[in-house]
Amino acid sequence: MCGRYTLAKKEKLKELLQGRFQIDFDEFSHIRLVPRFNVAPTQQVPVVLQEDGRRKLTPARWGLVPFWAKPGSKPLINARAETVATNGAFRDAFKSRRCLVPADGFYEWATTPMGKVPHHFTLKDDGLFAFAGIWEPMTTTDGAKVPTLSLITTTPNEMVATVHNRMPVILTPEREAAWLDGSTPPETLTSFLTPYPADRMKERAVSTRLNSAKVDSPDLLEPAASEEFRLES
Repeated sequence: MCGRYTLAKKEKLKELLQGRFQIDFDEFSHIRLVPRFNVAPTQQVPVVLQEDGRRKLTPARWGLVPFWAKPGSKPLINARAETVATNGAFRDAFKSRRCLVPADGFYEWATTPMGKVPHHFTLKDDGLFAFAGIWEPMTTTDGAKVPTLSLITTTPNEMVATVHNRMPVILTPEREAAWLDGSTPPETLTSFLTPYPADRMKERAVSTRLNSAKVDSPDLLEPAASEEFRLES
């Protein structure tokens, strides 16, 4: 499962996102962005959609709500790579409503003798990347249409496996355009849902203050004080 992530670039975040994901400026300039150190489910997050060949950045709520869901149903924050194309909650979105979810890191929790301890995973160069996302529109009480999204998870690479048994799908830059393209064959899409190479990533244990979704501050990314945080054998 992926239940928290970061989009924590402090300098010129809009410009970085615009350049990295080729977002159309006219569709982008109205979005207000601030660094996020503890993005949590049900919160509003920026996603990249493609319409008529143009990419735009738009707010979405993390937690997909299928159109047939009953009021009060629990939002679905993750979709499994193994079943996303066939699961009734996700298959329509996987077929025709895919998105990029910009991030620069994600968290998973290791079970240790001292309890569950979060680890922060990033690319080696600390750069921006995109999770593979799918979305469904939800109608709010005032009649507005709001995108709701799930992150797709897969089996972990060797690094993440020391902490958790799942990881979010990170798309390589070469696959992002095809992910957004509505004409990409399903078999090509499913071939993208693999673990990101461990040799391109790094990780470290961080503060357990992260456990509260109410805390969202830069100090969450400081290394944990000890080195004992690994899975129990």
